[in-house]
Amino acid sequence: MMDSTRRDFTELTMMSKTKWNNEELNYFQHALSQLLPYVNPEGLSILHEINKEMHTRD
Repeated sequence: MMDSTRRDFTELTMMSKTKWNNEELNYFQHALSQLLPYVNPEGLSILHEINKEMHTRD
């Protein structure tokens, strides 16, 4: 369970992935990857954006 002081997914999807912190990127990348068989095209697009941002930061 995520700490209540952390930003939730709805808030995060309203902003650029460049403004997400590494913990948020890692958490939601893992969560969406686990749910991949059930993710709709919009969710898949978000996952691609997260992956792109994570690779940019490496």
